[in-house]
Parts: sequence; structure tokens; C-alpha cells
Amino acid sequence: MHKPFLLLVSLSILLSAIEIRQTPIKFTKFRYQLTKEYIKTHYGIDAKNINITPKIVVVHHTAIDDYKKSLGRFTDERLPSDRPDLDNGSTSVNVSTHFMVERDGTIHQLMPLKYMARHVIGLNYNSIGIENVGGENSIDNLTEAQLEANVEIIKYLQQKYASIRYVIGHYEYRCFEGDDLWLEKDKGYRTKKDDPSKRFMDDLFGKLDYFTRAPCD
Repeated sequence: MHKPFLLLVSLSILLSAIEIRQTPIKFTKFRYQLTKEYIKTHYGIDAKNINITPKIVVVHHTAIDDYKKSLGRFTDERLPSDRPDLDNGSTSVNVSTHFMVERDGTIHQLMPLKYMARHVIGLNYNSIGIENVGGENSIDNLTEAQLEANVEIIKYLQQKYASIRYVIGHYEYRCFEGDDLWLEKDKGYRTKKDDPSKRFMDDLFGKLDYFTRAPCD
């Protein structure tokens, strides 16, 4: 039996086995329009919709160790006033993410995968975001259950989207500056990120195949 066939069978089994809770955040026409404005302001694209073709999976931690508090950061449609680091004076859609993983490994999908989420500078239009609850008391406190959940999500996405090439940690996002996937027009709009830990990403890549890491020097 050929290896590609075995891979397809194993991924099909995983697709049917993975448990994803649907926990939608508020995403009305208002948030949809704010997202279109973000795309035009930051990427120079006058988009007719906010649909994406994902090429990157970006792994994050929430910097909050509590699930409900973490989820609460994404529920408002407009960016809250306590995030001046992300508000560069434009109309500001709130941060969002496609998946959130609790500390016990429970997986939540917060929004449609076809929609652009605001979770990473420069790469939102090409990426799917996974937020892991944690990183508040220690930068490296994500759990083994979360690691296994991330593996499941990424393999699920591998089955769903042949377009995905990269899996990166949020702290690696600037490695794409100068790449065709990088779209941010404002050269001064950058934030320093350290999530998740390098240890977590190394462990994650040890359980994945067929993906490329960020093109860092």
C-alpha cells in the first residue's frame, strides 16, 4: 500500500474523530465591515468579502490562564480601549481567532474558517489562528493536553486545506517581512511577541509532518 494512501486514510480517520466545540464570538455585519476596512487600510486591498485562502497556521497563547477571561478578550466587535498597541488610528476591528484551546485540551471554534481573523500583524489575510489559554504566570506553561489538541487541529486543517504550507509561533511573524505573504503597508506598525514558547513550538513540530517552519535567519 502506498504511503500517500495511508496518509489520506489516517487523516480521514482523524477528521471524523476530532471533537471541536462551536463557540461563536459575535460576528455581525458591523464586524464584517470593520474587517473589510482593516483589509483596505493595512493591506491596500479593496476586498469584496473577508474570505481567505489559508497558507499559514499561527499558534498563540492568550497571556491569560483562565478560559472565560481569555474568551472575553475576543467577544467585542470593536477593539477595546486598553489595546493602544494595536490601534494605529484606523477604524479598529477587535482581535479574533479561529480556534481556542482550553488548558485541558478542549477545542473551541470561534468563527468561520473562511473568514479573516485579526490575530497577527501582516499575515491575517493568509492565516488561521489557534489561541491557547495560558502564558499569564509563565511564558512556558501550556499543557501537554494543549499540545496534543494543537496537533489534532493542524492535522485537521491539513486535510481541509491543501494550500497551508507553514506552521509558526506568533513570535516568528516578522520572519515573513519581505515575503510575498507579508501584506502590512504601515512600516511602523509592529508589536513584540513572545508567544507561545519556543519549547512548545519545537515539541509541536516534533509531532507534525509536511509543514515548513517560519523562514527565519
